[in-house]
Amino acid sequence: MEIVIADKSHTVHAKIISDTITESASVRGTGIAKRTSEYIITKMENGNAVIALDGEKFVGFCYIEAWGHGKFVANSGLIVHPDYRGQGVAKLIKHKIFQHSRDKFPNAKVFSITTGLAVMKMNSDLGYKPVTFSELTDDQSFWNGCQTCKNYDVLQRTEQKMCLCTGMLYDPSNQEGSKGHEHNYDKKVWTRLKNIKQNMFLKKNKK
Repeated sequence: MEIVIADKSHTVHAKIISDTITESASVRGTGIAKRTSEYIITKMENGNAVIALDGEKFVGFCYIEAWGHGKFVANSGLIVHPDYRGQGVAKLIKHKIFQHSRDKFPNAKVFSITTGLAVMKMNSDLGYKPVTFSELTDDQSFWNGCQTCKNYDVLQRTEQKMCLCTGMLYDPSNQEGSKGHEHNYDKKVWTRLKNIKQNMFLKKNKK
């Protein structure tokens, strides 16, 4: 298996990547914004994505989004094909796309919004810290990208102040984060945070 920066030669995998993202959202029942094949192809052609391949078979994918004229960067759409899950592939892709982001946008703050505890753990290990949504980009085009997420109504009701996702930020100007040291991670803290948000905003689904 190899994990490489995607280019035009990898656009043949765009449809299966799009389909895998959609299927994962359906199976997990959590908020994952859908991405079209055309959108994914654009990311590949611009050199803003990484892809994992087992020979010619698609394994995993993640892409970069830049906001606020490059002041903020997000690593989005992290997905692993069902046949390869549980093997540590997501972590390898996450590290690859993070390093690619740092190389391409060295002064940008790298942020993530996610509902997944596993992604929170990977982010924490890379030096991300949990932050409020107000500390993330104010570029409205980023938040418009959440419209295909099943939890978008929550984001709207809170005037984009919070949602079921947790915001995390890597700030290169932070000396501790830039050293690349792993941060302590308390799964119970993240679990409590996730449960609080679910209790606050999913009551409507229990009625």
